[in-house]
Amino acid sequence: MTNKTQTADTVSKSRLTGASFTLKNRLLRVVWDFTCLLVFRYTPRPLHVWRVFVLRCFGAQIGQHCHVYPKVKIWAPWNLVMYDYACLANEVTCYTQGKITLHERAIVSQGAHLCTGTHDYNDPDFSLYARPIEIGKDAWVCAEAFIGPGVTVGEGAVLGARAVAFKDLQAWQVYSGNPAQAIKQRQIKASKHEQA
Repeated sequence: MTNKTQTADTVSKSRLTGASFTLKNRLLRVVWDFTCLLVFRYTPRPLHVWRVFVLRCFGAQIGQHCHVYPKVKIWAPWNLVMYDYACLANEVTCYTQGKITLHERAIVSQGAHLCTGTHDYNDPDFSLYARPIEIGKDAWVCAEAFIGPGVTVGEGAVLGARAVAFKDLQAWQVYSGNPAQAIKQRQIKASKHEQA
């Protein structure tokens, strides 16, 4: 993988001689981990408003009516953006070395893994870099799916359970498998209220 895109917090250093992230970044993550353990992880499930407040205190940009469950694992909250009604279920891992954005009504189900960080394996220093992940409006990342660095999940797309995405997913398509392949188009049925 060769990509020169790096976040402001990544530094190209030898894997043998130094950390990839600044001292400030590392200290903030220690404070976040401690806070998460004390006032986030063991809160009752319905306390979404409280967990959103805690995340905002650490720089997350979160809209209205978002659901963030207590057992979500967020590496760096300041790289998390959630628009209105977005949801992160229990056991989701947000490896936010780069920015992760969930647009309106995007759902990430339990056990899914969103990974923005990777290494250049052709570089003798094995340098780290991060690429953002974006999940579009009304998209659904199903249970235990994996999304790799730099992937955009299109509006209304579905990534099936345990599927693996390393390439962008087109809008309103359903994907399955490893690597994820489009299997059909998603078609939203009319609601019962619209049918009446």
